[in-house]
Formats: sequence, C-alpha cells, structure tokens
Amino acid sequence: MTGLFRLVGSVRARATLGATLVVAVALIAAGAAVLGSLRSSLTSQADSSAQSAAREVAVNLGLGHRLEQLELGDGSEHPIQVVDADGRLRAASEALQRITGTGVTAVRADLPKTTPSPAPGDGKGEGREEDEPQEDKAEYGTAAPGRVRDGHSFATGTATVLGRTSGYRFATAQVDTKAYGTLTIHAGALRDAEQRAVSTATAVMLVGLPVLLLVVGAVTWLVTRRALRPVESIRAEMAAITASEDLSRRVPESRSGDEVARLAWTTNETLAALEASVGRQRQFVADASHELRSPIASLRTQLEVGSAHPGLLDLDGAVADTVRLQRLATDLLLLARLDAGGPSTDRRVKLDSLVREELRQRAARDTIAVHATVAEGVDVVGSGGQLARVLANLVDNAQRHARTRIDVTLAREATTAVLRVADDGDGVPDNQRERIFERFVRLDDARSRDDGGAGLGLAIARDVAERHGGTLTVCTSALGGALFELRLPGLRAVQGS
Repeated sequence: MTGLFRLVGSVRARATLGATLVVAVALIAAGAAVLGSLRSSLTSQADSSAQSAAREVAVNLGLGHRLEQLELGDGSEHPIQVVDADGRLRAASEALQRITGTGVTAVRADLPKTTPSPAPGDGKGEGREEDEPQEDKAEYGTAAPGRVRDGHSFATGTATVLGRTSGYRFATAQVDTKAYGTLTIHAGALRDAEQRAVSTATAVMLVGLPVLLLVVGAVTWLVTRRALRPVESIRAEMAAITASEDLSRRVPESRSGDEVARLAWTTNETLAALEASVGRQRQFVADASHELRSPIASLRTQLEVGSAHPGLLDLDGAVADTVRLQRLATDLLLLARLDAGGPSTDRRVKLDSLVREELRQRAARDTIAVHATVAEGVDVVGSGGQLARVLANLVDNAQRHARTRIDVTLAREATTAVLRVADDGDGVPDNQRERIFERFVRLDDARSRDDGGAGLGLAIARDVAERHGGTLTVCTSALGGALFELRLPGLRAVQGS
C-alpha cells in the first residue's frame, strides 16, 4: 500500500496526470468549439434553404398568383404554410400532417372544403369556397401585384409528412397582396443533415478522446521515466554516499547540458565543498590538538617537578605556558565563531581612533617601536573588537619578523579605508604569500613556537577582513620586508551600496 501511495504521489504520476488533464480540457474545449461551429454552419444552411423556399412562395403571391394556383409540393423537403393576417391557414403542403414551431398548428386537412370549378360561362363562382361570402368575390375577383416585405425570422420545430416526423428550421416571410391582404409564409428545411453530422462528430469524439488521452498518458509516463532516470541515479548515489560517509564519491554527470545535468554538477560541487569543509575541520581539530599538547605537557611537567621539588618550580615558565594556552583557546574560539557565521556587528567604527588606541596600549610591551601615520576621519562599519584584533595580529607578526623598524599607515583611497603594516624583515616568498593565511601555518616553526605563535593570527585576520567585505594581502614593502595591506569599504561606500 505504501508503494502504491509512493507511486501515485511520484513526479512521474503527477506529470502524467497533469499532462492528461491539460490535453483532456483542451480536447473537450476544441471539440465543443468544433461541434458548435458545425452546428452553426449547418443551421445557417438550413435557414438559407428555408428562407429561399418561403421567399419563392411570397414572390409568387406578390406577382398575383391565387392561392389555389400555388405549387407547394408534398412538403417532404419544404413543408409550407400560408397564413392570413387573422392567423387563419389559407394554404399548406399536400402531405403535411402535423407541424410545430411556426405558431400555427393547422395543416392542409384543416382547410375549408371548396366546390369544383365550373365550366366557363356557367355563371358560378370559380374556385369559390362554400362558406366564402359573396362580397369577398368582388374583393378577390381580380388579383393584382403585391409587395414582399423585407426581413425574415427563423424558428426550430418539427413536421410530420407522409407519416414521418423530422426536425426542421422554419423561415417566415410576409407579402402584401390586394386579393388576400397581408399573408405570412412559413417554410421549413430539414435538419437531418445537421443532426447526422453532429451525432457522427460527437460519436467520433467520444470514442477517440479516451484513446487519445490513453496515448498521451502513456507517452508522458515513458518520457518522464526516461527524463527522471538520471535523477534517480543521483538520489541512489547520494543515499550510498550518506550510508558510507565517503565524501570523495561523486554522482554521475551527463553531457546533455539540461537541468538534470546542471543538478548533477551542482551536487558534485556541493559534495566537493562539503568534503573540503570536513577535511579542514578534521585538520583543524588535529592541529589544535597538536598545538594544545605542547603547552599542556610543558605545564604539567613544571607542576610535577614543583610538586616533587618545590624549590625547582619555574613559576614564570608555568605562567607563560598558561598565557599561551589562554591565547590559543581565545584564537580557537574566535575561529569557531567566524566559521559559524554568526551575526556581525554593524556599527560605525572610527578606524583612526581605534588604530591610535591599539598602538598606544601596546607601546610599552613592543620590542620594536612602531611608527604610525594615521589619517583623520577614516570610518568603517563593522565590529571594533574584531578589527582591533586584526591590527594586533598584524603588528604581532611584524614584531616577530622585523629587524629595526615597523610602519603602520592608515589612509582613505576614494571610498576605501586602507591599513598597511610594513616591516624591514626578510619578507614573505612569493610562493608562500597565500599559504601563510592558512591555519596553523608557520614559515619559521622554531622561532614562532618559542614566541608562542600558533599560526592562527594571519588566518584570523583574513577571515575578519572577508567578513567585513574587505581583503587582506601581502607583498614586499619599501623597507624590504613584508607589507600587509587591509582594504575595507568606507562608511560612505557601505551606505551607498
């Protein structure tokens, strides 16, 4: 049951159902439009035929023909009624037995009986109805031309002719005659062709629609199956990677260049980034463990010696190792916070004041004097504490490598704040200028370890610079040593962005 629900709720099933429904709606709408157009066209043809028949009779009457002279036929093709202004039937097709839709239900059988026409000169009225008043004879004795009125009306009804009832479209025409006054002619045209055509088209659609929908559904099912096969391969490989925890594996990529291929490429990029992140995390843990082991071991040794021989306790060394541990723990905590991407402090920082204060506080403990050139009014947005840490790390690095001079310069270039720290040491080789910003990297392990450096200062400085939307690079200074250049967006640049 779960498998059935999963199959019904799959992308393939939804795509197939959606395509089938869309095609069904489109076909039903198109079929309705076709049937409506067909019905309208055939109805117009029937109306034209009925109108032609009604007008023909009206023209004959307008030309002065008498009612008994009209040839109305048996009515099988065009059932005809002629009605006077009082609504009385005056003439009808011979075989017309029943009629609806014209407003007059009388048929030829309902007409009054007439006497036979006498021979010429016998003095009797020719073709006179038995109940026709004598004064009518004077009125209708001579027919004169009349006028056929413009305009026709149409109606739908039925007529029974020779025992067969069929549907008809009736057209109505009117003619003014001198002999009979205003006469109305109702003439019909068969709708059998319309009904047969519409019935046939409907039957074809009812039979063809399910077949066509079945074909559309089957084709959509097969096409989506083929299209989603790479997605299933990606899913299966991702499941295997998750189960094996082997981030070096990659999902299969196709060369089609479509959305699925781009999905596979993006997935592999994500796996590569995740693998690199996990690798860095493992290396970080290993390096941190290695860095912590030395001061902890040294501190333990000193404490054990002091415990056994109180007079031999190196209290200054123990304090130095403790301070080193404290600094290392602080650096590791800051790196963890930077990696976590926590909320940054977006405050206005007067960078010129920050540089002066930081250099003033450390002046007493610096082994080499720092020469500062600080421009006024250099403001940035960010965390004052983190930016102070960047300056301290850069100056500490210069103190470890400079011989006699360290220069610190703060300036504004356009909308960018630029902080430079230069020394006259040995500098940084070209092939090491990116490597020194990696964590736990020291180009001079012996001297850095003696001074308490763990290889985290420059890595922290670059992470903070990038977190503030800036850059930190190294090149050769005019003093011959290293020049570290920190570039940060100025306050106006930040506000304008």
